[in-house]
Amino acid sequence: MEFETIIYKKEGPIARIIMNRPEKRNAQNGRMIEEMDTAFVDAERDSEIRVVVLSGAGKTFCAGHDLKLYPVEEGAINRPPNIEGKWYYERDYFYDKLLRSWRLKKPVIAQVQGHALAAGFMIANMCDLVVASDDAQFGDPVVRMGAAAAEILCHPWVLPPRIAKEMLFTGNYITAQRAYELGMVNHVVPLEELENTVTQLAEHISKMPPFTVSIIKNSINRTMDMQGFENSLNAHFDTHVMSHWSDEAQTYFEQSRRESKSIKEFITNRDDKFVSKEG
Repeated sequence: MEFETIIYKKEGPIARIIMNRPEKRNAQNGRMIEEMDTAFVDAERDSEIRVVVLSGAGKTFCAGHDLKLYPVEEGAINRPPNIEGKWYYERDYFYDKLLRSWRLKKPVIAQVQGHALAAGFMIANMCDLVVASDDAQFGDPVVRMGAAAAEILCHPWVLPPRIAKEMLFTGNYITAQRAYELGMVNHVVPLEELENTVTQLAEHISKMPPFTVSIIKNSINRTMDMQGFENSLNAHFDTHVMSHWSDEAQTYFEQSRRESKSIKEFITNRDDKFVSKEG
């Protein structure tokens, strides 16, 4: 199967989905999201595959969504300049498709190095397990655009609420070690050991009875749903879309234009201290 923005390969019982836009820090455009979705579906349907590994080529796992505003691409929905169009586009591309790994019947491991920001934070945390290199950093700087966090508010589910609030109020990052201490990350290893560690973990899981692993994943996910997981994600999604159309958000975008900065420069050229001195 040929892709433009990802690499998909099978290694025995393991499927690897590799985001492959290293020159863009693996920022997700519409094409990448479509291709990732196709690859996840293919891995789920392939009876030989027991475990899926999601990673990013180059130095960065994923820096978020491509900040070019909704490029028109073949097969993609072109966003009209209204809230209705934005809601439909983001619901399809930035919500349903990015939940694919969470809903997959097979376990998915995120292999994270460098930055996992905004959509990168979301997609890593929609995986069942997260293994990070010791240089990895996690964050969601969307508040700096005047928007209410990223589309999938997994933050208070994978972090203590006060830590989630601090991250989202400040737009600052936490280190992999801090994320491990807080229970968001399963393992932190030196960068040079990252892929081998993930492979060993995936191979170990692949030797377990596959149906049993699948229903264990289903039971844990259903437990979180009974606690309100998907209802809370749905509620926040509407809040996120609405926030883009506030006067405040429009003021921030206009300020970035007046200062002749890209949106990326506008949201990143600020104080990026970690949540705590330790993390």
